[in-house]
Amino acid sequence: MSNIIQNRYDFLYIFDCENGNPNGDPDAGNAPRVDPEDMHGLVSDVALKRRVRNYVQVAKGNQMPYAIFIQHATNLNTRLVQAHEQTGGYDPRVRTRPKVESARQWMCQNFYDVRAFGAVMSTGPNAGQVRGPVQISFARSLHPILPLDVSITRMAVAEDVREAKSSEDYRRWEAEQDEDKLRTMGRKQLIPYGLYVAKGFVNANLAEQTGFTEEDLSLLWDALLHMFDHDRSSSKGMMSARKLVIFKHVGTDSDPEQRQRQAKLGCAPAWKLLDLGRIVEIRLKEDVPSPRRFDDYEVVIHEDRVPSGVELIVKP
Repeated sequence: MSNIIQNRYDFLYIFDCENGNPNGDPDAGNAPRVDPEDMHGLVSDVALKRRVRNYVQVAKGNQMPYAIFIQHATNLNTRLVQAHEQTGGYDPRVRTRPKVESARQWMCQNFYDVRAFGAVMSTGPNAGQVRGPVQISFARSLHPILPLDVSITRMAVAEDVREAKSSEDYRRWEAEQDEDKLRTMGRKQLIPYGLYVAKGFVNANLAEQTGFTEEDLSLLWDALLHMFDHDRSSSKGMMSARKLVIFKHVGTDSDPEQRQRQAKLGCAPAWKLLDLGRIVEIRLKEDVPSPRRFDDYEVVIHEDRVPSGVELIVKP
């Protein structure tokens, strides 16, 4: 693959969730993740990367070189054995450095999420480890969220009738039950509304090691903008990507080689670009006691505060 990215990028990803659970915490009964100190909502980087993977899998048909390594309910070692088979044959006794490196390169060439996010590929057939150029932080809500535990009624049961041997036995059992015994209660975890911001980074130097290209980068932006539309479920409510603010480091030097070095290394620290209130300001509109929709906020981008050598790109 060619056309490897030559610029460093930092970005702010703004998304929201309405009447849903954006990211359940398995250690808290799948309740929406919160910072217990201030009750601001959290969405893990793993959850966001999972949705990027799912979008790429749908958009590219899970075909190489855009296949997805970490898929739902799969054995990662299957792909690692395949990498060794495609680069000289698989022998579990052979773990030489050139053999591992060949398998690692094959994985980078053929799996989008390995090129983008990196992977630990030494879980069995050793294909080494890859540190990905694309990293995303935990997302955090702008204001405290209100996790709700809502009772629901399911108008049916899924009883395991031990003595039943056929569908007719199950129908006979149903006919013998009181109507109330054929219903059951359940619970649903959600928040009324939360506007979240995640910070992301794209490292051009690491992109050289994995082969992350301009096409891969364009696919990343598309995934972030559209992935929620392909990840609908009753538990997620209405999740939407609201704005993607990208800072592309382009350099300032008149010498082309020096400017290219600046573009790779960056022309400003990430915090000067991504700290809310510096360039991107998100304000709650007046007379809004509790935000319940994106229109309750105002997003202001101060283009005049963008440092020299950095290009501002706003999507959508």
